Amino acid sequence: MSEKVLMKGNEAIAEAAVAAGCRHYFGYPITPQTEIPEYMSKRMPQIGGVFLQAESEISAINMVYGAAGAGARVMTSSSSPGISLKQEGISYIAGAELPCLIVNIMRGGPGLGGIQPAQGDYFQATKGGGHGDYRNIVLAPNSVQEMVDYTILGFDLAEKYRNPVMLLGDGVLGQMMEPVEIKEISSTPTEKPWAATGMRGRGKPNIINSLFLKANELEDHNIRLQKKYALIQENEMRWEEICTEDAELIVVAYGITARIAQSAIDKARGEGKKVGLLRPISLWPFPEPPFARLAKTAKAFLTVELSAGQMIEDVRLATRDAKPVHFYGRTGGMIMTPIEIYQEISKILESKEGK
Repeated sequence: MSEKVLMKGNEAIAEAAVAAGCRHYFGYPITPQTEIPEYMSKRMPQIGGVFLQAESEISAINMVYGAAGAGARVMTSSSSPGISLKQEGISYIAGAELPCLIVNIMRGGPGLGGIQPAQGDYFQATKGGGHGDYRNIVLAPNSVQEMVDYTILGFDLAEKYRNPVMLLGDGVLGQMMEPVEIKEISSTPTEKPWAATGMRGRGKPNIINSLFLKANELEDHNIRLQKKYALIQENEMRWEEICTEDAELIVVAYGITARIAQSAIDKARGEGKKVGLLRPISLWPFPEPPFARLAKTAKAFLTVELSAGQMIEDVRLATRDAKPVHFYGRTGGMIMTPIEIYQEISKILESKEGK
């Protein structure tokens, strides 16, 4: 698929995974991401792949563990409560250093919540929702084309670092339709000498494991993991800046919220207000450098989220509280309008802190 076609976000993710060489999908239906397994159930048999609707989210993530351990390019997808059920398995996969792509099309919570879009899974995704000292690489697209691009990138990063990658979307992005271009990947599959594929002339079998009963061995394993995470932080921070050069107020938003915020910023700029947008694309590793730089010139920051304010902690850490960090959010599946954000921008710029 080389020309642009109109696709729904969830279906674009699935087709991008196919283009990236994914041939194993394990999942379970849950709104608002069900179009991903539905699409994969039709697509995988066409290309000789494996689709399996597991009996539960817990089963699905452990099937991912098994396929990844055997060296397969594998993915799963779910929505907020389903991702919660997968957390133990995700911790196991991170501990065993296995590559996979995990898609979370977020909905409102906590608990069953609702089926409307939200961004309340930021803590879960970026701080590690399971047990132990581990990290997932987390990518946050803000368009259907970016859902394609970061799905493909996600598989590559997962294999580069032998680590789970989470694509963090939301119900709006999953359901909206936009023109996208999906290019077939012609690269040679990555060699995986660590995979559990039988002896095949090796002196000893590969063992996929995250259990270390000796304390010193487990500590050594954790130290090595932390070194890997430091390398990821050094090389894989991603962000976008718009109109930040002279901005007195920096609006911080990711995903669909960044697009809504951009409309508010355009209106404010049209009235001469010096406002810019800083959009984190990698939520982990969080892109700290631009925050530290802009904290020297901007007068304030405004974090905008479809949550009660989860990313604001990382913004404060990245700016070292050098400047005030304000927050505006909606929860429960309610989506803010550009006018709401514009009004918040105006209020801050008119206050003492924004002057």
